[in-house]
This record gives sequence, C-alpha cells and structure tokens, in this order.
Amino acid sequence: MERYFARDALLPDGWAKDVLLSVDQGEIVAVERDASGPQPLAGPVLPGMANLHSHAFQRAMAGLTELRGAGEDDFWTWRELMYRFVERLTPDQAQVVAHFLYIDMLRHGYTAVAEFHYVHRPDGMLQAHLDAAREAGIAITLMPSVYRWSGFGERPLQERQRPFERDTDAVLEAYAGLAARATPEVRVGVAPHSLRAVDPAALAALVAGVPREAPIHIHAAEQTREVEDCVAALGARPLQWLLANMPVDRRWCIVHATHLVPQEIQGLARSGAVAGLCPTTEGNLGDGIFPLLDYRAAGGRYGIGGDSHVSRNPADELRLLEYLQRVSKRKRNLVTTDEQPAVGTTLWLEAAAGGAQALGRRMGALAPGMRADLVVLDGEHPDLTGRSGDAAANALVFSGSEDLVRDVMVGGRWMVQQKHHAAEEAAAARYREALKFLLA
Repeated sequence: MERYFARDALLPDGWAKDVLLSVDQGEIVAVERDASGPQPLAGPVLPGMANLHSHAFQRAMAGLTELRGAGEDDFWTWRELMYRFVERLTPDQAQVVAHFLYIDMLRHGYTAVAEFHYVHRPDGMLQAHLDAAREAGIAITLMPSVYRWSGFGERPLQERQRPFERDTDAVLEAYAGLAARATPEVRVGVAPHSLRAVDPAALAALVAGVPREAPIHIHAAEQTREVEDCVAALGARPLQWLLANMPVDRRWCIVHATHLVPQEIQGLARSGAVAGLCPTTEGNLGDGIFPLLDYRAAGGRYGIGGDSHVSRNPADELRLLEYLQRVSKRKRNLVTTDEQPAVGTTLWLEAAAGGAQALGRRMGALAPGMRADLVVLDGEHPDLTGRSGDAAANALVFSGSEDLVRDVMVGGRWMVQQKHHAAEEAAAARYREALKFLLA
C-alpha cells in the first residue's frame, strides 16, 4: 500500500486540508482529513478528468480547416475536408496520432478517454487505439460505432464514407471480442453514430445486444439541419425521438445535445443520462451553445470531451463552457451551487463525475473505492502563488496558463512527473513523421 499526503485536496464535498490518501492495487482505499503524512505532494490535488468523447485521428487535422471555402463554411463543409483526410489514414498512422494525443491529454489532467471509433477501414484501427492507450498509460473505454447510412431515410453511404461502414452485427461481434479482453485499463461500450447514420431497427438491435452495464454513446442534435432532417424523417426531434423510443438511462451519453427545447432539457435530465459537451469543438464548428444553466437547474449531469482535439486540455473545455453561458446571459460566475460559489471547483467536480459515469468507470472523485487517478498542480507556478483550494481550482480553469499540471497518476501509477511523460519526445518524433505523409 502507498500513501500520499496532500496539503490541499479536492474531495467530493469540496476542498480539504491535510489529506492522506491510501492507495492499494490502483484504487483509493482510504481518505483521511486533518492528517499528517509523508512528504507532501507538490501542489493541490484534484481527481483525474475523463475525456468522454474522442475522435483521435482528428488531432492531426487541428488547424487545417480554418480557410474559408467558396461559400459559407459550417459543419457540413468541414465534414467534406475530414472525408479527404481519412482517405490517407492507415492503422499505423492512427496509432501514432492517438499515442501522441493521449500523452498530451495526460499532461493536462485527463486520465481516461472514451474513443468514439468510427473509422473502421482498413482493418486494424480498433487495435491501433488500444495499443496507443496502453503505451501512453491512459485508461480507455473503446466505443466501436455503427455507421450504416449517409442520412435519414436509409440513404446509401457515399463512397467516401465507406471507411466508416459497420452494421449492428459487426459492432456486436467487436464488442464481444473486446469485452472478453477487458482489463481495469480497457473497457468497452458501443456507439450508434447518430440517428442519421443508424436506422431505428438497427439501433434497437444494438441496444438489446449489449449487457445492461455497457455504455452507449450517440451524437444527437448537434446541428440545426440535423434536427430539421430528423423531424422530416422520423416525425420528432433527435432527442425527443430517443427519449420516446429508446431506454435512455444512466449508461447513455448524448453527445453534443446542442439544440434542445425545454421538454427535451427536462427529459434528458430525468433520464439520468450524461450530456457529452465538447465546447472547443462545438465552438470551432459553429454548432451552437448548449443550454447548460437550464439543464443543471433540472438536475442534469454532464461531462466534457475533446472531440476533434482542437484542445487537449480539460481547463480549456471548462473555461469555454462557462464563458459561453456568460456570453448568452450577459452575467458572470454562473456554474456554481449555493454550497459551492467557486466556478472552477464546481465545473471540475461536476464534469469529473459526469465523465466517470459516461465511461462506466469508478473514477472522478478522491474517495474510497475509486480509481487512484490524481492530478497534482504545480504549487510553485506563479499563477498558483499564495492560492489553495477554490482559488487554485479557479486559477487552473481561468488563469489561461497551460502548464499548471505537474504530476498525473492513473490507476496508482505516475504517468506524468514534473510535467513530463517518459515517451513524449519519441511520440512527438513519430507524430511529425506521420504528419509528413498525411499532409503530403
């Protein structure tokens, strides 16, 4: 058993002083407040964050789509560029990109990722992401995706969408194979891509074909055109249809859920599902603003994801999440509770808990029975000088510094120490070589 002493630690009910964390076999087995202990960790300690929505290959596209085309640019024009990028992607390159990405995630405080995996061809893509996660030392929940149609009404896939093609039977077979090899570091769920890419019968068969504990993630209501097309095809808005026709509950993650009406906000909150919010990607694509304040008021749970990975830092996602609410309401300090007035603390605790639920993992809290995922801040950093507790969390999210995280533990193992990952230089070199080919 190992023991770690923190002068300041973010526990489920808020910050506490002089906390002794006992860790055995990758799990927190005891948390003592007002304790004494060995040499203290180097700064305030927070629970690890889950990245609940990742398309790892898109990391290599970051910054490549910011040139205006012939007409107005939106999600749908961005998607055409993504199709062309995928044409050159091989499993080896996917593994290199994912490995580099996962290390970067770790260095910023993500300790687990849900890989929403829809690039199935050429063969070997699933294994590439498992290998990348294992080599980086990040926990992964792999979500193979059903992708059958190019749009509502069961329109056949376009040729450039063929790498994404997988029917329900193929995904259930992949799920069974992965589940048989599951470890504490590797979990598995399923990801019906969206209602435009998966027909109702196939979605029902997928949900019925996996165990009750398996996470289910689906894109829904990201774009207004998607909502309009869904109404025309199915007679209901995407989330409205899901809530009425599927057993949406705590194992579901509705990714984006950007465009909701009040009844859908209330229904999603009541279901117990997690809203998977990806503010930097949603901002990059011009998706819209999730109605977070109304959703939280209804008791809704949420987590954060990197999606296209224009950011790999959870602080960026949380900061933008709060700022978008401020811009829309023209008020400040909105994501708080009566008991917790610090925005940074509230955002980190709520997103960590929601992300853990979405990944089907006991993580996201410094508490007995939880995975030993620790994020240690750099107590010597100028932006943390004289700050502890809520002030430290607010600095992490709102100071704008990219290097406040010093050490990161995943399942009882230090994967980042003194701001460095052991494989980061080699991973960066391999990534540069992969990009030379992909961008040639």
